[in-house]
Amino acid sequence: MSKLHLTILGDGGWGTTLAVLLSAKGYPVTLWGAFKDYTRLMEKTRLNPKFLPGIKIPRDICITNDIELAISGKDIIVLAVPSQYTRGVLNKIRGKFDKGAIFLSATKGIEISSSKRMSEVIHATLGPVRFAVLSGPTIAQEVAKGIPTTIVTASYDKKIRKTIQEVFSTERFRVYTNPDVIGVELGGSLKNVIAIACGVSDGLGFGTNTKAAILARGLAEISRLGKAMGAKLGTFSGISGLGDLVTTCISNQSRNRFVGEQIGRGKTLKQICAHMQMVAEGVATAKSAYALSLKYKVDMPITKEVYRLLYLNKNPRQVVKDLMTRKSKEE
Repeated sequence: MSKLHLTILGDGGWGTTLAVLLSAKGYPVTLWGAFKDYTRLMEKTRLNPKFLPGIKIPRDICITNDIELAISGKDIIVLAVPSQYTRGVLNKIRGKFDKGAIFLSATKGIEISSSKRMSEVIHATLGPVRFAVLSGPTIAQEVAKGIPTTIVTASYDKKIRKTIQEVFSTERFRVYTNPDVIGVELGGSLKNVIAIACGVSDGLGFGTNTKAAILARGLAEISRLGKAMGAKLGTFSGISGLGDLVTTCISNQSRNRFVGEQIGRGKTLKQICAHMQMVAEGVATAKSAYALSLKYKVDMPITKEVYRLLYLNKNPRQVVKDLMTRKSKEE
C-alpha cells in the first residue's frame, strides 16, 4: 500500500485533515485548492487558517492550484469539494486521470440541480470509474488532533472497500466497510438537514427533550427515504447514519447546527451565509432532500419544515407549532 499515490481535491478543513492523516502514514499526498492565492499562502506558511486553524501541514504534502498536476499519476483521487461544485471540478479532469484510479467521495451532499448523490454525479460525469464513499461522524479538527474517530467506506466492489480501509486506517482513525453506497451517502447528506433543525431548537432556547425528539424523528424520516431509494435500513443505525447524525446535531463545531441556531435567533439565511467561511451542506441539501421526498412520496415533516424555513422564510416558532400539532399517529 505504501506505493499508492493520492490526491485530495478540495483544501477545506476535511480535505486538509485527510491529507495530513495520509502523510503521517507515509503516503505521497497532493492537496489541490481552487484559489491560487490561497494555495500559495498554504504552501508558504504550511497552515490552513480559514478552514483548519492551528494544524501544521507537513512539508512533504504537495499543495497546488494546478488540477492536472494534482491528478497526474494518482491511484486514489479524493473528492472533498462542496457538493454543488463537484460536477464542475469533475468536468475539469474528465479524460485526464489515470485509468484504474479510484475516486473516493468525501463530500456529504446532494446536487440541487439533479437531486443526484455524489456517486451518481461522478458516474454521470466521468463514466464507470472505480468508486467508493468515505463518510461518518468526523469533525475535522478532532481528527486532525488525533482524537479517536470511526468512519465508514462504502463501495459495491469489495476489493475497493478493503483498499480504502487499509489506506486510511490508523490507531486513532478506525475505518469500517459497508457495501451500501446509497445508505452511506444518504446518511451523510440528510443528517445535515436535521442538524439545522436541531440548531433552530437551540436558537429558540429549547432543551434536551426537543433535541432528542428531532434526532429520533429525523432518523425515522431519513430511514424512510433511504428505504424508498434502495438503501439498507440497518445502515442508518450505524456509524454513517445515527453516529454522524448525533455528532452533527450536538457539536458546537457543526456548521449546519450553527446555521439553524442563528435562524432560531432571528437572522436570515443571507445574513448567516455572508459571514461564514465554510459551506454548510445542509442548506443546499434541504432543497434536494425535499425534492426527493416528493419524488419518492415519502413523508419527511422535519425536512419539509427546514426547507420552508430556509427558502420560504417561514417563522421558526410557527414551524415548531406546526410540527407539534400534526395529526396524531403511531410511532
